[in-house]
Amino acid sequence: MSARTQPRPRPASTRAVDTRLPWWALALPTLAFVALLTLILNPSDAHAAAGEPVVARLLERVQQLLTR
Repeated sequence: MSARTQPRPRPASTRAVDTRLPWWALALPTLAFVALLTLILNPSDAHAAAGEPVVARLLERVQQLLTR
């Protein structure tokens, strides 16, 4: 005896979903990332940083290890 199979339910909407982003949705985070990266790589430009540049020494050490 064979069992009856049920047809697959169809999705409510078969239209394509519009997932495009505006140009600034990618440009602004990229610009912010680049600005922060340049401040990290050149801490002398960050005038608010006072005291011993621990992060700068750490990044210099990492750069030295990567260039070997």
